[in-house]
Amino acid sequence: MGWIIALIVGGVAGWLASMIMSRDASMGIIMNIVVGCIGSVVGNLIARPLLGISGSVQEFSITGLVIAVVGAVVLLGILNLIQRGRVR
Repeated sequence: MGWIIALIVGGVAGWLASMIMSRDASMGIIMNIVVGCIGSVVGNLIARPLLGISGSVQEFSITGLVIAVVGAVVLLGILNLIQRGRVR
């Protein structure tokens, strides 16, 4: 059951991050899920040492969703740098 929640929360986090970074038109639902799930890992790598908090997308919580969105935004920013040489 945890992986189904992870896919749903990852998809929502990826979609929110793509809206924030203005990449929604170039990403589909599968990429939103992938970016959201990877963003959760990146967000936890950032938030745990800096703030002492962590969240998981396998168990729904607002903290986990926020961390996943922040991580996905960071991930999309890095992808923008690689693809275009600048952050939008």
